[in-house]
Amino acid sequence: MMAALTAAEDKNNKVILLERQQRVGRKLLATGNGRCNLTNTGATAENYHGDDPDFVRPALEKFPPEAALGFFGGLGLLTVEEYGGRVYPLSNSANSVVDVLRFALDRAGVELRSACPAREIFRRDGGYLVRTDEGELFAHKLIVACGGAAGAKLGGVMDGYALLTPLGHKRTKLYPALVQLITDPEYPRSLKGVRAEVKMGLYRDGEKVSESRGELQFTDNGVSGPAAFDLSRAAAEGGGELRIDFLRDYGPAHVLDLLRYRRERFPALPCGELFTGMLHNRLGRMLVKYSGLNAAAPLENLSAQELERAAAACKDFRLTLRGTEGFDSAQVTAGGIRTTGFNPETLESWFMPGLFVCGELLDVDGDCGGYNLQWAWASGRLAGRLGK
Repeated sequence: MMAALTAAEDKNNKVILLERQQRVGRKLLATGNGRCNLTNTGATAENYHGDDPDFVRPALEKFPPEAALGFFGGLGLLTVEEYGGRVYPLSNSANSVVDVLRFALDRAGVELRSACPAREIFRRDGGYLVRTDEGELFAHKLIVACGGAAGAKLGGVMDGYALLTPLGHKRTKLYPALVQLITDPEYPRSLKGVRAEVKMGLYRDGEKVSESRGELQFTDNGVSGPAAFDLSRAAAEGGGELRIDFLRDYGPAHVLDLLRYRRERFPALPCGELFTGMLHNRLGRMLVKYSGLNAAAPLENLSAQELERAAAACKDFRLTLRGTEGFDSAQVTAGGIRTTGFNPETLESWFMPGLFVCGELLDVDGDCGGYNLQWAWASGRLAGRLGK
């Protein structure tokens, strides 16, 4: 939609938007749990991943978050910035974002053909022939913005990869990203629904592979939430171990002092209440169990070694990683069409003049928090300029 609107700004262009779904923006409606986290005010190239993360710089520099907010403001969308630079529509509804884009497409004279997927693309007469179920279309310039394989139930497909590979563009291996992590279920099952602000690392063979900070939510077979999502790209590449710090802003010595104080101040309190007031009650009791303590025994019975064990459990709780949920549950596809085939200043193919590719279809994926939609807007805007 962004690419089509940008191309339509040149009144010499006739713009046709092919949409495989019955209506545009279905995946957009599901973003941000239906609230649509449409950008992040702190988005920079450092928030993106792929074989060449720097590929995103020109697009982000030409259309940064403030430009995206200005664009949507011009369409009548009111927004609000929340924690961590996340921006949402003031209405708290993704429908608002989709609706202003739909209205803009209509006003710009873009011809929208819904339920009309592109089946094949052929190089023809200096342009491109696109075969659809409704016949063939010829375009002097073509933008492929099909999205990735994530969210299959909402329209995530492999179409874009299938359309571009016959034209000589190759893709990387694909992984589900921004998706729930699957772990040994023993502890997560008892904590289903519990949320905590954490620091979390993914380790393999004792070496830290990736780290995140943010909200973590326990599920019946693992962990979810932004902190888990930011590790999911690395987690999808293999197993490992999650190490979770539930009191990330307190050093180990400080945590131990807090537990000693609890023991001294409330000696008759059951051990199961050791973390009460510090952590969610269910989480605190689970850590007591994880530490091997007798939850019914009074705190005064805890030895120095047992307190140290409990403090260590709170700062370094470990779960065996078994993998991630699949593309059906993923918000984003990690990997995609190799960016080496495109000019980062225009998003035009190096060897197929007049062919542009943008969005999640490329080997670009962002962190959790509005970064992927910012890439959608910035790359769609750049591709829609058609090399001008």
